[in-house]
Amino acid sequence: MRNLDLPGRSPVRSLNGMAATSHPLSTMTAIQVLQDGGNAMDAAVAACAVQCVVEPESTGIGGDCFMLYAPEGEEEIVAFNGSGRAPAGADPDWYVENGITTIEQHTPHAVTVPGAIDAWQTLIEKHGTKSLGELLQPAIRFAKEGYPLSSRVAYDFAGNVATLSHDPGTKAVFLPGGKPPAEGTMHRQEKLAATMEVIAEQGRDGFYSGWVAEDIVSHLQELGGHHTMEDFAAARGMGEYVTPVKTDYRDHTVYECPPNGQGIVALEILNILSGYDFSAMDPLSVERLHLEIEASRLAYGDRDTVVADPARAQVPIDWMLSDEHADELRGVIAMDRAMSEIPPAVLPTHHDTIYLTVVDKDRNTVSFINSLFSGFGSGIMGPKSGVMLQNRGCGFVVEPGHPNCIEPGKRPLHTIIPGMMAKDGKALMPFGVMGGAYQALGHAHVLSNILDFGMDVQEAIDFPRFMSAPNTKDVDVETGVPADVRDGLQRLGHTLVDAPRPIGGGQAIQIDWREGTLAGGSDPRKDGCALGY
Repeated sequence: MRNLDLPGRSPVRSLNGMAATSHPLSTMTAIQVLQDGGNAMDAAVAACAVQCVVEPESTGIGGDCFMLYAPEGEEEIVAFNGSGRAPAGADPDWYVENGITTIEQHTPHAVTVPGAIDAWQTLIEKHGTKSLGELLQPAIRFAKEGYPLSSRVAYDFAGNVATLSHDPGTKAVFLPGGKPPAEGTMHRQEKLAATMEVIAEQGRDGFYSGWVAEDIVSHLQELGGHHTMEDFAAARGMGEYVTPVKTDYRDHTVYECPPNGQGIVALEILNILSGYDFSAMDPLSVERLHLEIEASRLAYGDRDTVVADPARAQVPIDWMLSDEHADELRGVIAMDRAMSEIPPAVLPTHHDTIYLTVVDKDRNTVSFINSLFSGFGSGIMGPKSGVMLQNRGCGFVVEPGHPNCIEPGKRPLHTIIPGMMAKDGKALMPFGVMGGAYQALGHAHVLSNILDFGMDVQEAIDFPRFMSAPNTKDVDVETGVPADVRDGLQRLGHTLVDAPRPIGGGQAIQIDWREGTLAGGSDPRKDGCALGY
């Protein structure tokens, strides 16, 4: 139990259903759907749609999503990959011939065909009880009538002025009067509301064909993109059910979506950490943080070498999750010094995403993540549709022969990863930790907080964070890491840097099968909350 004398909040506890999201309006929407007879999948999609309006820097209908689902809480975990693909014209030789060595954020080449709307409809038809049109209504109202900017959203608006300035449509919507709106002011997205109304009436066809698709495609083509209407038409039904990857940690089983996502990296970190005894360590000790930093560096090195679209490259999943490989990586770690050579990284470190989770009265359990990647994605908006487009193409490399090289119809390496923890045949905790590249380490860190150090779900999410930057020897640390711990890490050879902003976010819901209750936590680094009924 947390120290009640100190700032913070307790886990939210309830009996029937619960939702935890990074925005209060989204959480309330989910609860209202549950109370109106919807199930967890209905509530998750409705909540996500609201966040696409009220937290537009982090997510949008022009983004992608992934999902894990435990029907009635049984350990028969269903995984869904709702990530988009590069257009058919994305020939790697073209980029090389034109001197493009990196896919830049604010270019049309960063925009893969969005997968979110296709995923939402597929998931609702398979697992929901309500129509997509009904579930979009709360989001449509907020887009049309307006919503007040919350603290973190206003902070992110102000920090992304450069991204919001280069596209006229984006600038008009998000920099009214030439400057970001302040916290507490009302903000509207009428064009987005009209687009969502079309999707509500026509389903996925309203997004991937007709005037909405034409608006997006023509604007991308004007900017030099390879996108065509055929690319968007081919995206209808492109999401797919996949077999989750898993590992055991402290007598629990942890599930992740398989590559092209980086969830397998979280499992690698857990496999490395499983070889250490944390029982005598303080959770904020030099020893504990050193081990997590080193384990994450090694696992991220694997990510940037071999993780890619498994339909287009050979990804050695069995090898990555093997005990032998964990032993090999563990053998590289020294307790008395930091690694002198850090595995090179090629993936950008952008970190704007929303994660949400919902559990209903029947214990249907949803772990759901939806993202634009960078803050406001590519910064490119459909001028008539008001659809902000993601920059997931930045997850590709331009290196012919590399497993993750951009190619026609290929999915990039993805950072967004929903998680699910189970034991004895039951789902125990859907969870997610936002923060781009941080997410894999964040999953391992939060789970270790709970399973190694006995924290409750809210304490585990609140706890100070650090991130070993993938492409440098630097370690970003939050202000909650004490000075003596910082000094100890530096004596081991780590280069510490004050984190420029809070590291990620997170939500989780624990299911107590014996008592029949739920306990939820939501990250104070964002504006959201957990609520139950």
